[in-house]
Amino acid sequence: MKTMQIRIKNFNIYTIFSLIVLIAGLLLYIFWGMRYGVWADIGIYSITIVLVLSGIIGLILSLSQEKEQE
Repeated sequence: MKTMQIRIKNFNIYTIFSLIVLIAGLLLYIFWGMRYGVWADIGIYSITIVLVLSGIIGLILSLSQEKEQE
């Protein structure tokens, strides 16, 4: 049976890129809301969701390691 384990020792360039994308999505939403005073806009939601989910999925994939168990 295969199990997925998150390991910090698997930290690599893909992990750094995923963190940057995640932070960029959050900062974009905060900047846009403060700059234009619009916090409920479907356009900025769609961009933020793509960036944040890409960052989270990238983090999980870059830090995960499959482990075989018998």
